[in-house]
Amino acid sequence: MWKKRVSAIVLIVLAAFVGYFAYDAKSEDGTVSKHPYRLGLDLSGGSHLVFRADTSEISGDQIDDAMRSLADVVERRVNLFGVSEPVVQVEKGGVVGRDEHRLIVELPGVTDVDEAIALIGKTPLLDFKLIRPEVANMTPEQMDSATVEELFVSSGLTGRYLQRAQIQFDQTTNVPVVSLVWNDEGRALFAAITRDNIGEVLGVFLDGQPITTPVIQQEISTGEAIITGNFNIQEARQLVRDLNYGALPVPIELVSTQTIGASLGAGALDASVFAGLIAFVVVAIFLIVWYRIPGVIAIIALAIYVALSLALFKLIPVTLTAAGIAGFVLTLGMAVDANILIFERMKEELRRGKVLNDAVREGFQRAWLSIRDSNLSSIITAVILYYFASTPVVKGFALVFGIGVVVSMFTAITASRTLLMAVGAKGDSKVARFFFGSGITF
Repeated sequence: MWKKRVSAIVLIVLAAFVGYFAYDAKSEDGTVSKHPYRLGLDLSGGSHLVFRADTSEISGDQIDDAMRSLADVVERRVNLFGVSEPVVQVEKGGVVGRDEHRLIVELPGVTDVDEAIALIGKTPLLDFKLIRPEVANMTPEQMDSATVEELFVSSGLTGRYLQRAQIQFDQTTNVPVVSLVWNDEGRALFAAITRDNIGEVLGVFLDGQPITTPVIQQEISTGEAIITGNFNIQEARQLVRDLNYGALPVPIELVSTQTIGASLGAGALDASVFAGLIAFVVVAIFLIVWYRIPGVIAIIALAIYVALSLALFKLIPVTLTAAGIAGFVLTLGMAVDANILIFERMKEELRRGKVLNDAVREGFQRAWLSIRDSNLSSIITAVILYYFASTPVVKGFALVFGIGVVVSMFTAITASRTLLMAVGAKGDSKVARFFFGSGITF
């Protein structure tokens, strides 16, 4: 028995440390803790950025696909782990004309516009251009004064079709070069370009600047290309990293920045926290009245569940929006489901005449299959909702909900069992059966 009680004490001490970490205390000077919670745009405000996309080089039937690809690339850069809940959306039309395409980016919690722009980063625009036929008739003076648009025409092959980039080294000079591998669509396009333009110059442009202008010697059907731009190793590594993060399918220009306030703000946050406390208190009262000592243990397990969940929200970190907090409050009620199943199985074993300790042990064993199946279905629902959700708000709700279900399984099976076995009553008196029973029956 003493080993079980030591395990229970260790569990409570660890839970206290986790709870202290989860507690977002403010110091005397008003500053928050070193690990504050990340709040969404609706609770803490953030930055609103508007970019104008230059689609002049893209055919009309490909603009929508290019803009969707652009939104995906930008969202990946500012939301690498899928938990910061940015809002990245495409908008058509504007002040100038109906054909203007814009990208709107909202970053929660980022009130420094310069920081917001840095988060998006400058992703290089990769483009392959063929030299115009009329350049052959130009004099050197005309070529020197000509613009890039007058010398080259886009081949249609851009970073939009890039699958991956990696560093290689020239076997002769040992100079670093950048190897590009195209996707299936890019492989077919690159093969057609090199087949139809043998002997022509194919310029490789990065952010509108020519990197290299090789002459096409033969058709390249392998779907690979090499950029030789006299890079040093640092420049080549930077280029590869930026291209792999996502080469922009179309160039963009920042046209508007704005720091916006919270749409719901502190009032909504305080109301959500208050609702969570009320839910906790009501559930606690029900558990104590109906399940007595096991109910008290369930409350302790529920407190451990809250501490673990909040600590995970900080560690991942999860951006908490109003929808996410609602999902967390919802899981408070669900977190006691496993405990109720265990307690009801315990009552059934007591009615069959088993002694108290055996009833506790059998209650956990019999309840496990039901707990496993019910929580597994909830986890599957959360995964499907997160994977197929089209908006970051829904993804955030699904993430918080899934974390809550997983943590509740742990606290119900591990924490509740450890504490209940540590409390275990000696003997099998009617008083012991009453305090470990449930309902209004003795």
